[in-house]
Amino acid sequence: MKWKQLPLGPLQTNGYILYNDNGSGVIIDPGGNDKQLLSWLKEKDITILAILLTHAHFDHIGAVDTVRTTFNAPVYLHKKEAHWLTDPQLNGSGLFQGIEPISTKKADHLISAEGPLEIGGIEFQIFETPGHSPGSVSFYLPEESIVFSGDVLFRGGVGRTDLPGGDEDTLINSIHNKMLSLPDETIVANGHGPLTTIGEEKETNPFINGFGW
Repeated sequence: MKWKQLPLGPLQTNGYILYNDNGSGVIIDPGGNDKQLLSWLKEKDITILAILLTHAHFDHIGAVDTVRTTFNAPVYLHKKEAHWLTDPQLNGSGLFQGIEPISTKKADHLISAEGPLEIGGIEFQIFETPGHSPGSVSFYLPEESIVFSGDVLFRGGVGRTDLPGGDEDTLINSIHNKMLSLPDETIVANGHGPLTTIGEEKETNPFINGFGW
């Protein structure tokens, strides 16, 4: 499997494209820049089989409908945010000046529990990691030693909790119980900023090693 990080949308949210040698794959959090994203996919001859959303904040969903329509690709989202794609107040785009309200069609598949998910030969383990938002999930690939964490855990930081449904204690519990239980060498491919590893965050992240809480 190969994967590519692409900064997308108004906040340059990290979107991730995972694909096999046959050119089929999935995209995680297509935040925007529809034309550039489709151009890159066409150039690489990649067919998107599914869209996986770590959560439904506006900066992670801007290109959802374009990708869905182009590839007839179903959208996966946690059931606790089932209504967020269609509601700018819930997905946050209606809360900030200068941000155009974003509304997309509903998700095709609602995630209701943790467990395995296989798409196009790519095998994920879904973790429920709420706190930044009530339906935040992380997609873990044990064979690749990488977790796509959305806005749960960053290099030197954690997700904000002041948006609808956010909760600080819940977020820290998710990080300690799910993220930090992964092997130290696990790459954390997050929603904003550079990659990191579980081991690095255990050592240096002030929000989770006892100094920030």
